[in-house]
Amino acid sequence: MDAREVLTEAFERLPELVRAAVDGLTPEELHWAPGPGANTVGWLVWHLTRMQDGHVAELMDAEQVYVRDGWAARFGLDPDPADTGYAHSAEQVARVRPESAEVLVGYFDAVFARTRDYLGGLSAKDLDRVVDESWDPPVTLGVRLVSVLNDDDQHVGQAAYVRGLVRSG
Repeated sequence: MDAREVLTEAFERLPELVRAAVDGLTPEELHWAPGPGANTVGWLVWHLTRMQDGHVAELMDAEQVYVRDGWAARFGLDPDPADTGYAHSAEQVARVRPESAEVLVGYFDAVFARTRDYLGGLSAKDLDRVVDESWDPPVTLGVRLVSVLNDDDQHVGQAAYVRGLVRSG
């Protein structure tokens, strides 16, 4: 198994985790926060998808699925490609209001499909290409994809935890 196949395998585990985190939750449950300023299930899944969408679109030099396909309105937001949730305040977190769990899954599925297709077109040599020279050492494509995956894994785990709190009453 080469590095590209390992990355693909790791990203392919996310859809099931995303579905498990949101399945059956109402819009109110998706928006429930365990405390003041805490992240909601809806925000966590929206954010992990926004980060993946933004990074993969940038790597492809393409428009984000969020903007291109009109997903922003389904979350009650403007189609701002810079709004990924990074450094959101409590007020900004509260403004992310997915219409339903299905909207979160639909947006994630669209981004995941693009990511899977992108990974399928890469070679092992592509993963060594420098994509960001503003860091020391410069960031390669492989490292960027690992960072996106790491962020996704952390946030889907947080979403699953908050789901448990929502359902525990």
